[in-house]
Amino acid sequence: MSQGFRHNASPTFTRRDFVRGLGVGVLGAGLPQVLAASDISAAGAVAGRAKACIMIFLFGGPSQIDTWDMKPEAPVECRGEFKPIATTVPGIDLCEHLPLTARQMQHVAVVRSVTMNGLVIGNGDHHADTYYSLTGHRPDRSFFIEGINRKPHADDWPYVGSTAASRMTRDPELPPVVQLPARSGEVTNYINPGQFAGVLGPNFEPVMVRGVLDQPRNLSVPQFAMPADLSADRLGRRQNLLGSIDRWQAGIEHSGALLDSYLSHEKRAFSLLTSQKAKRAFDLSLEPEAVRARYGNNINSQSMLMARRLVEAGVPVVSVHWVGKVVGAGLSWDTHSDNFNQLKTALLPPFDSGFSALLTDLEERGMLDDTLVVVNAEMGRTPKVGDPRAGGAAGRDHWVNCLSVLFAGGGIRGGQVYGASDPVAGYPAAKPVHPEHVAATVYEALGIRDNLIFRDREGRPFSLAEEAPPIPLFG
Repeated sequence: MSQGFRHNASPTFTRRDFVRGLGVGVLGAGLPQVLAASDISAAGAVAGRAKACIMIFLFGGPSQIDTWDMKPEAPVECRGEFKPIATTVPGIDLCEHLPLTARQMQHVAVVRSVTMNGLVIGNGDHHADTYYSLTGHRPDRSFFIEGINRKPHADDWPYVGSTAASRMTRDPELPPVVQLPARSGEVTNYINPGQFAGVLGPNFEPVMVRGVLDQPRNLSVPQFAMPADLSADRLGRRQNLLGSIDRWQAGIEHSGALLDSYLSHEKRAFSLLTSQKAKRAFDLSLEPEAVRARYGNNINSQSMLMARRLVEAGVPVVSVHWVGKVVGAGLSWDTHSDNFNQLKTALLPPFDSGFSALLTDLEERGMLDDTLVVVNAEMGRTPKVGDPRAGGAAGRDHWVNCLSVLFAGGGIRGGQVYGASDPVAGYPAAKPVHPEHVAATVYEALGIRDNLIFRDREGRPFSLAEEAPPIPLFG
Protein backbone atom coordinates (compact mmCIF):
# COMPACT_ATOMS: atom_id res chain seq x y z
CA MET A 1 0.00 0.00 0.00
CA SER A 2 1.24 3.46 -0.89
CA GLN A 3 2.49 5.68 1.90
CA GLY A 4 0.18 8.39 0.62
CA PHE A 5 -2.59 6.75 2.60
CA ARG A 6 -1.31 6.82 6.17
CA HIS A 7 -3.83 4.87 8.25
CA ASN A 8 -1.95 1.57 8.13
CA ALA A 9 1.17 3.14 9.56
CA SER A 10 -0.77 5.17 12.10
CA PRO A 11 -4.38 4.01 12.69
CA THR A 12 -5.04 6.96 15.01
CA PHE A 13 -3.32 9.69 13.00
CA THR A 14 -4.00 12.88 14.94
CA ARG A 15 -3.03 16.54 15.02
CA ARG A 16 -0.22 15.66 17.43
CA ASP A 17 1.24 13.27 14.84
CA PHE A 18 0.97 16.05 12.24
CA VAL A 19 2.90 18.47 14.42
CA ARG A 20 5.58 15.93 15.31
CA GLY A 21 6.17 15.14 11.66
CA LEU A 22 7.01 18.70 10.62
CA GLY A 23 10.31 20.43 10.80
CA VAL A 24 11.23 24.11 10.89
CA GLY A 25 8.55 26.41 12.23
CA VAL A 26 7.24 29.67 10.85
CA LEU A 27 9.25 32.82 11.52
CA GLY A 28 11.68 30.87 13.65
CA ALA A 29 9.02 29.53 16.03
CA GLY A 30 8.48 25.83 16.55
CA LEU A 31 5.43 24.57 14.66
CA PRO A 32 3.58 23.38 17.78
CA GLN A 33 3.76 26.93 19.07
CA VAL A 34 2.62 28.26 15.71
CA LEU A 35 -0.39 25.96 15.69
CA ALA A 36 -1.25 26.93 19.21
CA ALA A 37 -0.92 30.59 18.29
CA SER A 38 -3.47 30.27 15.51
CA ASP A 39 -6.15 29.94 18.21
CA ILE A 40 -8.71 28.58 15.77
CA SER A 41 -12.15 28.18 17.23
CA ALA A 42 -15.41 27.15 15.61
CA ALA A 43 -17.44 29.06 18.18
CA GLY A 44 -20.38 30.79 16.60
CA ALA A 45 -20.06 28.87 13.34
CA VAL A 46 -23.14 28.34 11.21
CA ALA A 47 -22.33 24.93 9.84
CA GLY A 48 -23.99 22.86 7.19
CA ARG A 49 -25.62 25.65 5.23
CA ALA A 50 -24.00 24.78 1.89
CA LYS A 51 -25.61 22.20 -0.36
CA ALA A 52 -22.90 22.30 -3.02
CA CYS A 53 -19.29 23.34 -3.47
CA ILE A 54 -17.37 24.88 -6.37
CA MET A 55 -13.60 24.66 -5.96
CA ILE A 56 -11.39 26.76 -8.26
CA PHE A 57 -7.80 25.52 -8.25
CA LEU A 58 -5.25 27.98 -9.67
CA PHE A 59 -2.65 25.46 -10.74
CA GLY A 60 0.92 26.74 -10.67
CA GLY A 61 0.45 29.05 -7.70
CA PRO A 62 -0.55 32.73 -8.00
CA SER A 63 1.53 35.44 -6.40
CA GLN A 64 -0.17 36.43 -3.16
CA ILE A 65 1.62 39.80 -3.02
CA ASP A 66 0.45 40.70 -6.55
CA THR A 67 -3.22 39.75 -6.08
CA TRP A 68 -5.10 39.67 -2.75
CA ASP A 69 -2.35 40.37 -0.20
CA MET A 70 -0.64 43.43 -1.61
CA LYS A 71 2.07 45.27 0.33
CA PRO A 72 2.33 48.82 -1.08
CA GLU A 73 4.71 49.84 1.72
CA ALA A 74 7.14 46.99 1.06
CA PRO A 75 10.50 47.63 -0.65
CA VAL A 76 10.16 47.98 -4.41
CA GLU A 77 12.00 44.71 -5.01
CA CYS A 78 9.15 42.97 -3.18
CA ARG A 79 5.99 44.98 -3.87
CA GLY A 80 6.45 44.83 -7.63
CA GLU A 81 4.70 46.82 -10.34
CA PHE A 82 1.03 46.67 -9.40
CA LYS A 83 -0.96 49.10 -7.29
CA PRO A 84 -3.79 48.27 -4.88
CA ILE A 85 -7.36 49.44 -5.44
CA ALA A 86 -10.19 49.85 -2.98
CA THR A 87 -13.02 47.30 -2.86
CA THR A 88 -16.60 47.32 -1.65
CA VAL A 89 -15.25 46.62 1.84
CA PRO A 90 -13.31 49.46 3.50
CA GLY A 91 -9.84 48.33 4.51
CA ILE A 92 -9.65 45.44 2.03
CA ASP A 93 -7.64 46.23 -1.09
CA LEU A 94 -6.93 44.09 -4.14
CA CYS A 95 -4.68 44.32 -7.17
CA GLU A 96 -5.60 46.96 -9.74
CA HIS A 97 -6.09 44.18 -12.31
CA LEU A 98 -8.98 42.68 -10.31
CA PRO A 99 -11.55 45.51 -10.62
CA LEU A 100 -14.58 43.23 -11.05
CA THR A 101 -13.65 41.04 -8.10
CA ALA A 102 -13.16 44.23 -6.04
CA ARG A 103 -16.88 44.91 -6.51
CA GLN A 104 -17.75 41.51 -5.02
CA MET A 105 -15.62 41.56 -1.88
CA GLN A 106 -18.67 41.92 0.35
CA HIS A 107 -19.16 38.20 -0.43
CA VAL A 108 -15.54 37.09 -0.04
CA ALA A 109 -13.41 36.06 2.93
CA VAL A 110 -9.65 36.19 2.32
CA VAL A 111 -7.43 33.94 4.40
CA ARG A 112 -3.95 35.48 4.14
CA SER A 113 -2.07 33.19 6.52
CA VAL A 114 -2.11 29.75 4.89
CA THR A 115 1.26 28.01 5.14
CA MET A 116 2.89 24.70 4.27
CA ASN A 117 6.19 25.59 5.90
CA GLY A 118 8.55 22.67 6.49
CA LEU A 119 7.10 20.32 3.87
CA VAL A 120 9.16 21.05 0.80
CA ILE A 121 12.40 20.47 -1.03
CA GLY A 122 13.75 23.89 -1.86
CA ASN A 123 10.95 26.39 -2.45
CA GLY A 124 8.20 23.96 -3.34
CA ASP A 125 7.12 20.97 -5.38
CA HIS A 126 3.94 21.11 -7.46
CA HIS A 127 3.16 17.43 -6.93
CA ALA A 128 3.53 17.14 -3.18
CA ASP A 129 2.00 20.57 -2.59
CA THR A 130 -0.97 19.90 -4.88
CA TYR A 131 -1.60 16.70 -2.95
CA TYR A 132 -1.51 18.57 0.36
CA SER A 133 -3.75 21.40 -0.86
CA LEU A 134 -6.35 19.16 -2.51
CA THR A 135 -6.56 16.39 0.10
CA GLY A 136 -5.85 18.25 3.34
CA HIS A 137 -3.30 15.56 4.24
CA ARG A 138 0.41 16.12 4.62
CA PRO A 139 2.43 14.28 1.94
CA ASP A 140 5.00 11.78 3.16
CA ARG A 141 8.48 11.03 1.89
CA SER A 142 7.20 8.89 -1.00
CA PHE A 143 6.43 12.07 -2.93
CA PHE A 144 10.03 13.18 -2.80
CA ILE A 145 11.47 9.71 -3.39
CA GLU A 146 9.39 9.23 -6.55
CA GLY A 147 10.18 12.76 -7.71
CA ILE A 148 8.18 15.02 -10.00
CA ASN A 149 6.70 12.05 -11.86
CA ARG A 150 5.02 10.63 -8.76
CA LYS A 151 1.91 8.84 -10.06
CA PRO A 152 -1.45 8.97 -8.24
CA HIS A 153 -1.97 5.79 -6.21
CA ALA A 154 -5.25 3.98 -5.68
CA ASP A 155 -4.75 4.15 -1.91
CA ASP A 156 -3.87 7.87 -1.70
CA TRP A 157 -5.95 10.08 0.52
CA PRO A 158 -8.93 11.31 -1.53
CA TYR A 159 -9.45 14.74 -2.99
CA VAL A 160 -11.46 16.95 -0.62
CA GLY A 161 -14.25 17.17 -3.20
CA SER A 162 -14.47 13.39 -3.53
CA THR A 163 -14.58 13.05 0.25
CA ALA A 164 -17.34 15.66 0.46
CA ALA A 165 -19.35 14.10 -2.36
CA SER A 166 -19.16 10.70 -0.70
CA ARG A 167 -21.15 12.09 2.24
CA MET A 168 -23.65 14.28 0.37
CA THR A 169 -27.01 13.43 -1.15
CA ARG A 170 -27.42 13.85 -4.91
CA ASP A 171 -29.63 13.14 -7.87
CA PRO A 172 -28.87 9.58 -9.10
CA GLU A 173 -28.91 10.84 -12.70
CA LEU A 174 -25.98 13.16 -11.99
CA PRO A 175 -22.37 12.45 -11.03
CA PRO A 176 -21.29 13.20 -7.45
CA VAL A 177 -18.22 15.20 -8.46
CA VAL A 178 -17.12 16.79 -11.74
CA GLN A 179 -13.76 18.28 -12.76
CA LEU A 180 -13.10 20.62 -15.69
CA PRO A 181 -11.52 21.60 -18.03
CA ALA A 182 -8.32 19.53 -17.46
CA ARG A 183 -6.20 17.62 -14.98
CA SER A 184 -3.76 19.85 -13.14
CA GLY A 185 -0.28 19.17 -14.45
CA GLU A 186 -1.22 17.19 -17.55
CA VAL A 187 0.06 19.88 -19.90
CA THR A 188 3.56 19.03 -18.61
CA ASN A 189 2.83 15.27 -18.96
CA TYR A 190 3.00 14.89 -15.17
CA ILE A 191 -0.41 14.32 -13.59
CA ASN A 192 -0.37 15.71 -10.07
CA PRO A 193 -1.72 13.45 -7.32
CA GLY A 194 -4.40 14.77 -5.00
CA GLN A 195 -7.12 15.38 -7.60
CA PHE A 196 -8.43 11.81 -7.51
CA ALA A 197 -10.75 9.73 -5.35
CA GLY A 198 -7.91 7.57 -4.06
CA VAL A 199 -9.03 5.13 -1.41
CA LEU A 200 -12.70 6.02 -1.97
CA GLY A 201 -12.56 4.20 -5.28
CA PRO A 202 -14.11 4.77 -8.72
CA ASN A 203 -17.59 5.71 -7.46
CA PHE A 204 -16.28 9.12 -6.39
CA GLU A 205 -13.71 9.69 -9.10
CA PRO A 206 -14.41 13.10 -10.68
CA VAL A 207 -16.14 12.92 -14.05
CA MET A 208 -13.89 14.83 -16.45
CA VAL A 209 -15.20 17.55 -18.74
CA ARG A 210 -12.55 18.34 -21.33
CA GLY A 211 -11.83 21.79 -22.71
CA VAL A 212 -9.69 23.14 -25.53
CA LEU A 213 -7.63 26.27 -24.88
CA ASP A 214 -8.20 27.94 -28.23
CA GLN A 215 -11.85 26.85 -28.37
CA PRO A 216 -13.24 28.33 -25.16
CA ARG A 217 -16.80 27.21 -25.85
CA ASN A 218 -15.86 23.64 -26.59
CA LEU A 219 -16.39 21.79 -23.31
CA SER A 220 -17.22 18.14 -23.84
CA VAL A 221 -18.06 15.15 -21.68
CA PRO A 222 -16.57 11.98 -23.25
CA GLN A 223 -19.25 9.85 -21.60
CA PHE A 224 -21.92 11.55 -23.73
CA ALA A 225 -20.30 10.70 -27.06
CA MET A 226 -22.61 7.89 -28.26
CA PRO A 227 -22.49 6.69 -31.87
CA ALA A 228 -25.33 8.16 -33.93
CA ASP A 229 -26.82 4.74 -34.67
CA LEU A 230 -26.86 3.64 -31.01
CA SER A 231 -30.29 4.27 -29.48
CA ALA A 232 -31.06 4.20 -25.78
CA ASP A 233 -32.83 0.83 -26.22
CA ARG A 234 -29.84 -0.69 -27.97
CA LEU A 235 -27.55 0.78 -25.33
CA GLY A 236 -29.71 -0.77 -22.60
CA ARG A 237 -29.55 -4.20 -24.24
CA ARG A 238 -25.79 -3.89 -24.52
CA GLN A 239 -25.60 -2.92 -20.85
CA ASN A 240 -27.58 -5.99 -19.81
CA LEU A 241 -25.39 -8.28 -21.90
CA LEU A 242 -22.19 -6.62 -20.71
CA GLY A 243 -23.39 -6.83 -17.12
CA SER A 244 -24.01 -10.58 -17.42
CA ILE A 245 -20.54 -11.16 -18.83
CA ASP A 246 -18.94 -8.94 -16.21
CA ARG A 247 -20.67 -10.71 -13.35
CA TRP A 248 -19.64 -14.12 -14.67
CA GLN A 249 -16.03 -13.09 -15.22
CA ALA A 250 -15.77 -11.10 -12.00
CA GLY A 251 -17.14 -14.03 -10.02
CA ILE A 252 -14.10 -15.97 -11.12
CA GLU A 253 -11.44 -13.29 -10.91
CA HIS A 254 -12.47 -10.74 -8.29
CA SER A 255 -13.67 -10.40 -4.75
CA GLY A 256 -17.26 -9.37 -4.09
CA ALA A 257 -16.31 -5.87 -2.87
CA LEU A 258 -14.31 -5.12 -6.00
CA LEU A 259 -17.09 -6.43 -8.22
CA ASP A 260 -19.67 -4.22 -6.51
CA SER A 261 -17.45 -1.18 -7.00
CA TYR A 262 -16.81 -1.96 -10.65
CA LEU A 263 -20.48 -2.58 -11.46
CA SER A 264 -21.53 0.59 -9.67
CA HIS A 265 -19.04 2.64 -11.69
CA GLU A 266 -20.23 0.99 -14.91
CA LYS A 267 -23.87 1.66 -14.03
CA ARG A 268 -23.10 5.35 -13.49
CA ALA A 269 -21.46 5.59 -16.91
CA PHE A 270 -24.52 4.12 -18.63
CA SER A 271 -26.81 6.38 -16.61
CA LEU A 272 -24.94 9.48 -17.82
CA LEU A 273 -25.21 8.30 -21.41
CA THR A 274 -28.99 8.02 -21.28
CA SER A 275 -29.94 10.86 -18.90
CA GLN A 276 -31.49 13.89 -20.59
CA LYS A 277 -31.17 15.80 -17.30
CA ALA A 278 -27.42 15.21 -17.25
CA LYS A 279 -27.06 16.23 -20.89
CA ARG A 280 -28.93 19.48 -20.26
CA ALA A 281 -26.81 20.27 -17.21
CA PHE A 282 -23.63 19.91 -19.27
CA ASP A 283 -24.95 21.87 -22.27
CA LEU A 284 -23.53 25.41 -22.17
CA SER A 285 -25.32 26.36 -25.38
CA LEU A 286 -28.52 26.68 -23.31
CA GLU A 287 -27.08 29.71 -21.52
CA PRO A 288 -28.07 33.19 -22.80
CA GLU A 289 -25.32 34.88 -24.77
CA ALA A 290 -25.23 37.80 -22.32
CA VAL A 291 -24.47 35.44 -19.44
CA ARG A 292 -21.71 33.68 -21.36
CA ALA A 293 -20.17 37.01 -22.32
CA ARG A 294 -20.24 38.24 -18.71
CA TYR A 295 -18.10 35.27 -17.63
CA GLY A 296 -15.58 35.84 -20.41
CA ASN A 297 -14.67 34.16 -23.67
CA ASN A 298 -11.95 31.85 -22.36
CA ILE A 299 -11.89 28.21 -21.34
CA ASN A 300 -11.44 28.84 -17.60
CA SER A 301 -14.26 31.38 -17.29
CA GLN A 302 -16.62 29.22 -19.34
CA SER A 303 -15.71 26.34 -17.01
CA MET A 304 -16.85 28.47 -14.06
CA LEU A 305 -20.15 29.02 -15.86
CA MET A 306 -20.56 25.30 -16.38
CA ALA A 307 -19.77 24.80 -12.69
CA ARG A 308 -22.73 27.04 -11.85
CA ARG A 309 -24.96 25.06 -14.22
CA LEU A 310 -23.92 21.78 -12.66
CA VAL A 311 -24.47 22.73 -9.03
CA GLU A 312 -27.79 24.30 -10.01
CA ALA A 313 -28.79 20.97 -11.58
CA GLY A 314 -27.80 19.08 -8.43
CA VAL A 315 -24.13 18.04 -8.74
CA PRO A 316 -22.73 18.33 -5.18
CA VAL A 317 -19.10 19.20 -6.02
CA VAL A 318 -17.53 20.79 -9.10
CA SER A 319 -13.82 21.53 -9.49
CA VAL A 320 -12.37 24.00 -11.98
CA HIS A 321 -8.64 23.39 -12.48
CA TRP A 322 -7.08 26.34 -14.26
CA VAL A 323 -5.38 25.39 -17.51
CA GLY A 324 -3.04 27.58 -19.54
CA LYS A 325 -0.37 27.55 -22.19
CA VAL A 326 3.33 27.64 -21.48
CA VAL A 327 4.34 31.30 -21.66
CA GLY A 328 8.05 32.01 -21.37
CA ALA A 329 9.38 29.99 -18.44
CA GLY A 330 6.04 29.90 -16.70
CA LEU A 331 3.08 27.55 -16.92
CA SER A 332 -0.24 29.15 -16.12
CA TRP A 333 0.11 30.72 -12.63
CA ASP A 334 3.65 29.32 -12.36
CA THR A 335 5.21 32.67 -13.22
CA HIS A 336 8.95 32.03 -12.96
CA SER A 337 9.58 34.75 -15.54
CA ASP A 338 7.66 37.76 -16.82
CA ASN A 339 5.42 37.57 -13.76
CA PHE A 340 3.77 40.96 -14.09
CA ASN A 341 3.09 40.82 -17.82
CA GLN A 342 1.61 37.31 -17.54
CA LEU A 343 -0.60 38.34 -14.65
CA LYS A 344 -1.98 41.53 -16.18
CA THR A 345 -2.52 40.15 -19.69
CA ALA A 346 -3.16 36.39 -19.49
CA LEU A 347 -4.15 35.43 -15.95
CA LEU A 348 -5.86 38.11 -13.87
CA PRO A 349 -8.37 39.40 -16.48
CA PRO A 350 -9.99 35.99 -17.19
CA PHE A 351 -9.99 35.10 -13.51
CA ASP A 352 -11.49 38.50 -12.66
CA SER A 353 -14.33 38.19 -15.17
CA GLY A 354 -15.07 34.53 -14.41
CA PHE A 355 -14.92 34.66 -10.62
CA SER A 356 -16.87 37.91 -10.30
CA ALA A 357 -19.51 36.66 -12.76
CA LEU A 358 -19.82 33.42 -10.82
CA LEU A 359 -20.50 35.24 -7.54
CA THR A 360 -22.93 37.63 -9.23
CA ASP A 361 -24.71 34.79 -10.99
CA LEU A 362 -25.05 32.73 -7.81
CA GLU A 363 -26.39 35.72 -5.89
CA GLU A 364 -28.90 36.69 -8.58
CA ARG A 365 -30.21 33.12 -8.68
CA GLY A 366 -30.52 32.90 -4.91
CA MET A 367 -27.84 30.20 -4.79
CA LEU A 368 -24.94 31.92 -3.04
CA ASP A 369 -26.01 31.08 0.51
CA ASP A 370 -26.27 27.41 -0.47
CA THR A 371 -23.09 27.19 -2.57
CA LEU A 372 -19.59 27.30 -1.10
CA VAL A 373 -16.98 28.74 -3.47
CA VAL A 374 -13.29 28.16 -2.71
CA VAL A 375 -10.26 29.53 -4.60
CA ASN A 376 -7.10 27.64 -3.74
CA ALA A 377 -3.67 26.78 -5.13
CA GLU A 378 -0.71 24.59 -4.28
CA MET A 379 1.66 27.47 -3.46
CA GLY A 380 2.29 31.20 -3.58
CA ARG A 381 5.29 33.05 -5.01
CA THR A 382 8.48 34.43 -3.51
CA PRO A 383 8.22 37.86 -1.84
CA LYS A 384 11.25 39.15 -3.72
CA VAL A 385 11.04 39.66 -7.47
CA GLY A 386 13.61 37.80 -9.54
CA ASP A 387 13.91 34.05 -10.01
CA PRO A 388 17.46 32.67 -10.35
CA ARG A 389 16.02 29.55 -12.01
CA ALA A 390 14.68 31.80 -14.80
CA GLY A 391 17.91 33.69 -15.30
CA GLY A 392 16.98 36.43 -12.83
CA ALA A 393 14.09 37.61 -14.97
CA ALA A 394 11.19 39.58 -13.50
CA GLY A 395 9.45 36.52 -12.17
CA ARG A 396 8.72 34.94 -8.81
CA ASP A 397 9.76 31.44 -7.76
CA HIS A 398 7.75 28.83 -5.83
CA TRP A 399 6.87 29.75 -2.24
CA VAL A 400 4.87 27.64 0.21
CA ASN A 401 5.61 29.56 3.39
CA CYS A 402 2.65 31.89 2.83
CA LEU A 403 -0.30 31.90 0.44
CA SER A 404 -3.91 33.04 0.40
CA VAL A 405 -7.19 31.16 0.00
CA LEU A 406 -10.55 32.76 -0.87
CA PHE A 407 -13.94 31.61 0.43
CA ALA A 408 -17.41 32.85 -0.51
CA GLY A 409 -21.01 31.76 -0.05
CA GLY A 410 -22.18 28.69 1.82
CA GLY A 411 -22.53 30.43 5.18
CA ILE A 412 -19.16 32.21 4.96
CA ARG A 413 -19.27 35.78 6.25
CA GLY A 414 -18.03 37.91 3.36
CA GLY A 415 -16.06 41.13 3.60
CA GLN A 416 -13.47 39.83 6.05
CA VAL A 417 -9.77 38.99 6.20
CA TYR A 418 -8.57 36.15 8.40
CA GLY A 419 -4.95 36.07 9.50
CA ALA A 420 -2.16 38.29 8.29
CA SER A 421 1.20 37.96 6.62
CA ASP A 422 4.42 39.78 7.43
CA PRO A 423 5.34 43.08 5.68
CA VAL A 424 6.43 41.31 2.47
CA ALA A 425 3.80 38.51 2.42
CA GLY A 426 6.53 35.98 3.08
CA TYR A 427 5.34 34.28 6.28
CA PRO A 428 2.20 34.32 8.41
CA ALA A 429 2.34 37.02 11.07
CA ALA A 430 -0.98 36.19 12.75
CA LYS A 431 -3.32 33.19 12.90
CA PRO A 432 -1.44 30.75 10.65
CA VAL A 433 -3.47 27.90 9.20
CA HIS A 434 -2.66 24.86 7.05
CA PRO A 435 -4.38 22.93 4.25
CA GLU A 436 -6.04 20.59 6.74
CA HIS A 437 -7.79 23.62 8.27
CA VAL A 438 -8.92 24.68 4.80
CA ALA A 439 -10.33 21.18 4.22
CA ALA A 440 -12.05 21.22 7.62
CA THR A 441 -13.68 24.54 6.68
CA VAL A 442 -15.11 22.98 3.53
CA TYR A 443 -16.46 20.02 5.49
CA GLU A 444 -17.91 22.34 8.15
CA ALA A 445 -19.68 24.48 5.56
CA LEU A 446 -21.20 21.37 4.00
CA GLY A 447 -22.27 19.98 7.37
CA ILE A 448 -20.32 16.73 7.04
CA ARG A 449 -17.32 17.24 9.31
CA ASP A 450 -18.72 14.80 11.88
CA ASN A 451 -19.55 12.22 9.22
CA LEU A 452 -16.17 11.37 7.73
CA ILE A 453 -15.53 7.90 9.15
CA PHE A 454 -14.41 5.40 6.52
CA ARG A 455 -13.66 1.69 6.78
CA ASP A 456 -10.68 0.16 5.04
CA ARG A 457 -10.61 -3.25 3.36
CA GLU A 458 -10.13 -4.91 6.71
CA GLY A 459 -13.13 -3.08 8.17
CA ARG A 460 -11.08 -0.78 10.40
CA PRO A 461 -12.65 2.67 10.95
CA PHE A 462 -10.71 5.90 10.59
CA SER A 463 -11.41 9.50 9.66
CA LEU A 464 -10.90 10.79 6.14
CA ALA A 465 -9.92 14.18 7.58
CA GLU A 466 -7.07 15.30 9.78
CA GLU A 467 -7.85 16.30 13.35
CA ALA A 468 -8.05 20.02 12.61
CA PRO A 469 -10.73 22.60 13.37
CA PRO A 470 -12.30 24.75 10.64
CA ILE A 471 -11.24 28.34 10.13
CA PRO A 472 -13.83 30.58 11.92
CA LEU A 473 -15.19 32.37 8.85
CA PHE A 474 -18.88 31.70 9.34
CA GLY A 475 -21.41 34.41 10.04
